[in-house]
Amino acid sequence: MKRRTLGAALAALGLAALATAPAQAAGKKLTIALIPGLTTDAFYITMHKGAQAAADALGDTLVFQGAPEFNAVLQVPVLDAVIARHPDAILIAPTDKVQLIQPLKKAIDAGIKVITVDTFIGTGKYQTGSGDADFPLSYVASDNILGGQIAARALAKAIGDKGKVYVSNVKPGVSTTDQREEGFKEEMKNHPGITVLTTQFNDDDANKAASQLQSVLARNPDLAGVFGANLFSALGAANGVKQAGKAGAIKVAAFDAPKSIVEQLKSGLVDMAIAQHPSEIGYFGVVAAHAALTGHSIPTAIGTGFTVITKDNVDDPNVSRFLYSD
Repeated sequence: MKRRTLGAALAALGLAALATAPAQAAGKKLTIALIPGLTTDAFYITMHKGAQAAADALGDTLVFQGAPEFNAVLQVPVLDAVIARHPDAILIAPTDKVQLIQPLKKAIDAGIKVITVDTFIGTGKYQTGSGDADFPLSYVASDNILGGQIAARALAKAIGDKGKVYVSNVKPGVSTTDQREEGFKEEMKNHPGITVLTTQFNDDDANKAASQLQSVLARNPDLAGVFGANLFSALGAANGVKQAGKAGAIKVAAFDAPKSIVEQLKSGLVDMAIAQHPSEIGYFGVVAAHAALTGHSIPTAIGTGFTVITKDNVDDPNVSRFLYSD
């Protein structure tokens, strides 16, 4: 992406005064830890680059540490290890909106500020004074309900506003993919010619998603489209379409857009990809943490945008800049 300047980012948060007041002015170099959902995914690699750019601009130290899989059981020990290092703030993409509540309270108890990025805990509504998961200072992310709505509109257009579709999702309880499905189904209510079939949960297994596609197709030979709520879901479903000999006939909408998806777009395996702006999420996350640590108030929710990428626009530099780094 074309990253915003530090001044523009601070102005967007109403914190322009920070542009002339880096951490060193307070006599201390701040340390901010970023714990991604997993370390090997292009989305989080791109988020890391945006976070590092902000840390460099502000004179902060950024620590990046995570697990190799999107799994709460694996993420909690990483979080505990980061808390033991006692950074000034933690940016984290929680891998479960319930299971990470108590582990993150340990950070608060240790005097560490917490901001969630990409995913959230509880309802994602923070600093409300109610519930047991409202303690993070802010949630920096794409509006995933809106992202699901955008996917629904794009898919509806691709199938001529009629036919059967379904959502290929990971599992219940992941805040982002729950919301994408919610937004998709909400928008499809505005398209009476489209029937939304039962969601298929694939446990983040592309092979399972492919098998599920073929099972859904066997029951519904007039299947027109599928929305993959994350990349593995979409690519698995797309492979299922290809294996069934239905490439082009069944449209596939993917959420997320690593550079590797270009080949699938150009070949027609995937018809459209909804690109988030993860570099902005990382960048604004660090800016918000720095602001909170230097005595400034910050918004409890900070949103970033989307770009719809297709084979017709993927070579446009103004669009391709939103592909995620590998």
